[in-house]
Amino acid sequence: MTITERDIMGGLAKGLAVIETFGADRPRQSISEVALASGLDRATARRCLLTLVHQGFAEWDGKFFTLTPRVLRLGTACLASMPMPAIVQPALDALSDRIGESSSVSILDGGEIVYVARAAQRKVMSISLMPGSRLPAYCTSMGRVMLAALPEAEARARLGTRALPARTPLTLTEPGTILAELARIRTDGFALIDQEVELGLRSVAVPLVNARGQVVAALNLGLAAGPESLAAMAARLVPELRAVAAGLRGLLR
Repeated sequence: MTITERDIMGGLAKGLAVIETFGADRPRQSISEVALASGLDRATARRCLLTLVHQGFAEWDGKFFTLTPRVLRLGTACLASMPMPAIVQPALDALSDRIGESSSVSILDGGEIVYVARAAQRKVMSISLMPGSRLPAYCTSMGRVMLAALPEAEARARLGTRALPARTPLTLTEPGTILAELARIRTDGFALIDQEVELGLRSVAVPLVNARGQVVAALNLGLAAGPESLAAMAARLVPELRAVAAGLRGLLR
């Protein structure tokens, strides 16, 4: 498709040019300064700025203009249209660097979780996990978080009525026992797994919720089992996970 001059909305282009003149080095500007920085004449710059004020994207004290947080909606809309892995990966990288443990994001697909992003710090599992890897939902922290977000009848249907395979001697396998654990997760808002997927591996997960309050994925930290109690591990890591989840909420569809 060829874009011609008559296809272009000049007013929108000029307004965006005005917004782009603001930055850390120019947070407050007069009409003349904006006109100079944008290359627009003073009258056009003035109309653009007053339009931004009228729409709530800028404030004016009678001389200087400043952008408002509403401008962030433009960037948020762009990020929200991106695939989930691209959105969450920077947050995972920062979390893993800060905590020193591997972090992951997964979605629920039937009775399994599918990894969509991962930041690995040190290997604590015998298998290599990467985007696209799958694990059973019933015995993983991210799986349980997402199962707990489902209506109880749907979670029950996904678990079935028969005992599930035990991956380790510590794996919960009875659907009734797992459903009771899901009820606790709904109340607490996080899931803890202690060597149920693989001996020597612990993990803690929280749901990832979008701007409409829907659970769309899960976020976890995986670490080697050690002397630290599960309660202490939760107290140390759950706030970190929740902070990341809160930062991602407005970006997820």
